Amino acid sequence: MKLARLALAAALLSPLPAAAQVFNPTTYRLDNGLQVVVVENHRAPIVSHMVWYRVGAADEVPGKSGIAHLLEHLMFKGTPSVPPGEFSKIVARMGGRDNAFTSSDYTAYYQNVAADRLEAVMKMEADRMRNLTLDDSNVTTERAVVEEERRSRTDNNPQALLAEQVEAALYLNHPYRRPIIGWASEIASLSRQDALDFYKRWYAPNNAILVVAGDVQPEKVRQLAETYYGPLKPENVPERQRIEEPPPVAARIVTLSDARVQQPSWGRSYLAPSYASAADKAQPYALEVLSEILGGNTTARLYKSLVVEQGVATSASAWYDPSSLDHTTFGVAATPRPGIAMDKLQAAMDKEIARVLEKGIDAAEVERAKERLRANVVYARDSLHTAAQVLGQALTTGQTVEDVEAWPARIAAVDAAQVNAAARAVLDAKASVTGVLLPVPGVETAAARPAPMQPAAKEVR
Repeated sequence: MKLARLALAAALLSPLPAAAQVFNPTTYRLDNGLQVVVVENHRAPIVSHMVWYRVGAADEVPGKSGIAHLLEHLMFKGTPSVPPGEFSKIVARMGGRDNAFTSSDYTAYYQNVAADRLEAVMKMEADRMRNLTLDDSNVTTERAVVEEERRSRTDNNPQALLAEQVEAALYLNHPYRRPIIGWASEIASLSRQDALDFYKRWYAPNNAILVVAGDVQPEKVRQLAETYYGPLKPENVPERQRIEEPPPVAARIVTLSDARVQQPSWGRSYLAPSYASAADKAQPYALEVLSEILGGNTTARLYKSLVVEQGVATSASAWYDPSSLDHTTFGVAATPRPGIAMDKLQAAMDKEIARVLEKGIDAAEVERAKERLRANVVYARDSLHTAAQVLGQALTTGQTVEDVEAWPARIAAVDAAQVNAAARAVLDAKASVTGVLLPVPGVETAAARPAPMQPAAKEVR
């Protein structure tokens, strides 16, 4: 989920407006290496201010899983100028909202506020980029919060437990196999020093991206960024070291039977290239089209066949997220109808995948899927937070602003031959893990968890 280090700029770069394909952002870099991206959206007098760090759970030292996410929590514990717990209270008093999230590849912090409050939140965010203060008591308290979060979101959720085990089986060697929230035993051992070491190693302006989207002027944002982020000193941030995943040689099956399961489910994840890791740079766009054809809506192949025509499933879907620094997953999932055996559902899914590989997908299907995907750009432009989210995620996972702006053209260029070639390359059983969630026979359950298996994307504070 690769990435070139931000080099210190010799001088302030002039703004470089990208082609007006999606967000038409303005981007430049401060002398200390901070990349700034500004998206104007004057529909309402509000602004989304986001800081993204090029570090996530996959960058943790072995044995310290969960430290990236714990530090995300601890970033709200204060600085010499903002007392512990006051950051979010100040934002709330402004009438805004704030939060943060951690993924395998990045950590991000945001505030959505009235446009005239941008300077106030920028001042506070710049302050905690370098001036975080921690003591043992607030680390102990917040670690307990994270432990409870793991219990409630993962340990008490059979679907999440299965997804965690599938990820661990799919990635044999790569750090993506570690859960973002961390393994329970390792969370319990995380210390104040671990958090400070991680903070000092990765949190610096030359390892960060500031994205400001909303009712703003680029020059005004530049002035504020120079005032509050500009004085921060760059650090010698290390290169991100990622262990290479060996070529897959065997299909794997993970079965979880749990007394809490009322509705069984079935899913399969295939190891797939991302935008950044693909040798053929057109392949991820072809896989996006393939995902839309297989599971984009209720007229897609899987839903139409398994739910409507055969009646063996109550839901069927496909997913693919190419925004990872290293490889990612292409997945399919389904939930059986009551009374349908899991092996019958799997046979139906296997038949649909075989049909794609043997008979292929025709040009008309590809064109319809491309039209649906390109239509999503219209909605993305309407949302100021979507712009900040898309650009931040792209820039922390090896893409450029130009890549984001070129997305509609690259999707438009995909043809049926590319989609079929991508399907043959990725839908390989040897590169897959099948996850099966089952109830315990004869045990009554208290609550249903019917959602098909999906990979964990990020942990939100």
